[in-house]
Amino acid sequence: MTVRPCIRWPDKRLRTAAADVPEITEDVRKIWRDMIDTMEAMPGVGLAAPQIGIGLRLAVVDASEDRGQAVCMANPEVLHASVQLRAHDEASPNLPGVHARIERPRAVTVRFMDEHGVIVERDYVGLWATSVQHQIDHLAGKMYFDRLSKVKRDMLIKKARKHA
Repeated sequence: MTVRPCIRWPDKRLRTAAADVPEITEDVRKIWRDMIDTMEAMPGVGLAAPQIGIGLRLAVVDASEDRGQAVCMANPEVLHASVQLRAHDEASPNLPGVHARIERPRAVTVRFMDEHGVIVERDYVGLWATSVQHQIDHLAGKMYFDRLSKVKRDMLIKKARKHA
């Protein structure tokens, strides 16, 4: 089990779009295993590779009740998002001590390359959908608080600095 440290905001790697993964190799699978270990240790429901300083479009998500059902994704992209929104308190280990209520589509259809190198399309609803979208934002160099108004974002960052 390898738990990797999460880099701290405002590290520029968190603001840099990650590179596509051309193929699934044993190195990629090892990164995913480490990401799952890191996600479980937080504990969290998802993790993107840039959060641990790796600039690749890799994410893991496990919003299951019982855990142990992590989905490994390479190059995930939202193909369709529901019009209906769902609000959820989101946070990040990269900016500890704070969270914010974020509205995102309640359901999404996502295309990604799985651990076997197969391109799959899968529907996610509820917390699964929220977590997948949160991770895709990280892969694009965005943080959850970018979805807040400037005033709320500034207040959240000010509060986070007090916790640091």
